[in-house]
Amino acid sequence: MSKKTQKFSASDFGNPSEKPQQNAFYFGKENFKWMMIGLACIVVGFLLMMGADANTVDGKYDPNVWNDGIFSVRRIRIAPLLIVIGFGIEIYAILKRK
Repeated sequence: MSKKTQKFSASDFGNPSEKPQQNAFYFGKENFKWMMIGLACIVVGFLLMMGADANTVDGKYDPNVWNDGIFSVRRIRIAPLLIVIGFGIEIYAILKRK
């Protein structure tokens, strides 16, 4: 039996500049779409948290009055939940493959 040897040369592999260049950027269109959705959820959550503080009534500061509006369901439950969901969507958008 004779031993077969294969001889390789650089011309067998082609010129590296002729190979198509792939996009080296990790994120695709869908990643950016999910990032924008997550960012929108976070912004809406912070906007829902805004409002008058504890001593403001009708837009004027009054230290003798207490405003229970700071403990509303919108500001205590819904807005923080929306922000956490937005951050979850951001994590999903970053970890999602093309």
